[in-house]
Amino acid sequence: MTRHQGFRGELIAEALAVTIIITLGNSAAAMLILYDPSPYATAYWGVCIAWGLAVTLAIYVTGAVSGTHANPAVTLALTLFRDFPRWKVLPYVGAQVAGAMIGAALVYQLFGPVIEAYNAAHGLTRAAGGAAGVFFTAPGAHITPVHAFWDEVVLTGILLLGIFAITDEFNTQAPMANASALIIGLLVACIGASAGYLEGWPINPARDFGPRLFCWLMGWGGSALPGPDHYWWVPIAGPLVGGVAGAAVYQYLVRPYLPPRATR
Repeated sequence: MTRHQGFRGELIAEALAVTIIITLGNSAAAMLILYDPSPYATAYWGVCIAWGLAVTLAIYVTGAVSGTHANPAVTLALTLFRDFPRWKVLPYVGAQVAGAMIGAALVYQLFGPVIEAYNAAHGLTRAAGGAAGVFFTAPGAHITPVHAFWDEVVLTGILLLGIFAITDEFNTQAPMANASALIIGLLVACIGASAGYLEGWPINPARDFGPRLFCWLMGWGGSALPGPDHYWWVPIAGPLVGGVAGAAVYQYLVRPYLPPRATR
């Protein structure tokens, strides 16, 4: 296999990973939002588990090819602290956003008639944001965009702190490689169960921006981009800042103090 072929495979893997995550995760969101009564109405934990297991599946499917970043915040943190090649960053991010758009398209294909029926029943239009919550995130009650930004800094910081600990070969408490995918998926589910109502816990710029861009193209217009109160930037900037912060906490406040036999 040539270097070009190998890199192409990495990009395909990144796009496929995010496609899996968005297809399954946003389908769970559709089940929560579009149906009355919703099977998740009194069991929000089920939505969180669906997202978490979607991440787990994506890692098992693509991890051996690309490492399954599946998240620009992860790619940025790995570039800064784990020697991921800088020249790969933009192609990886592009593949991740493309995968998110494909996932959103698949969800639209699955739930399109239900989305239209939901909007009609509630007197909503796409331009007014009807059923937009199926695809991308928004601040919850009493949450301003600035507050949501700091929420995402904290939540994505926790995500990257966990990922760096789980995947550190020198951490003797980390799970074995074949269990890491499940633990990372449970970490995503735990974050959602802990704080998902704040703003939908995007913790991933591609997870929000890809479906948002798809919806903009499909008639949601300004309700998708730039979104109410120009919210579109929050699920991009917050996770990027938080991911770097969380990775830095592990790299500088934990890793240097690992037991001597576990350090470089």
